[in-house]
Amino acid sequence: MRPVHDDSALDDAFEICRTEAQSSFGDGRLYVERLLPHARHIEVQIAGDGSGATCHFGERDCSIQRRRQKIVEIAPAPNLSDDLRRRLTDDALKLARAAKYKNIGTIEFLVEGDDYFFIEANARLQVEHTVTEAVTGEDLVNLQFALAAGATLSDLGLAEGTPPPRGHAIQVRVNME
Repeated sequence: MRPVHDDSALDDAFEICRTEAQSSFGDGRLYVERLLPHARHIEVQIAGDGSGATCHFGERDCSIQRRRQKIVEIAPAPNLSDDLRRRLTDDALKLARAAKYKNIGTIEFLVEGDDYFFIEANARLQVEHTVTEAVTGEDLVNLQFALAAGATLSDLGLAEGTPPPRGHAIQVRVNME
């Protein structure tokens, strides 16, 4: 798509999209998202026991992607200020608590500078969970089974949260094309 430089071109583009949405989905309402040209993809690994109790296992950077496939994952995410790291994990836990989340999962954000925006919540283990396991020493697969069997975070020794990460871990994937 060509860059839009004036209001009439933007109005024309918006109308084309509105018409396409109306004909395809029966609803022509649209919204515009902010462009984040230098955003990083940061995920917070969480757990909840269904009671509202939650904990996190830190975050990872999954910004290096090809065709929407993560290629490199790094835990913990490098070059985040302590304040930004705390705000990301606090908001991920706030979301999990509000949902009374029961499982291991991931809350994902786009981060640009000191700003961040929620992308999605994945209510499952993702392939890249192993980099989190490497720096936390926690076996997330076994924790997931224990939570599914009815264990609480307190039962699992996670009521006070998890210890800070030890070192760094990097996972690199090879994609066949």
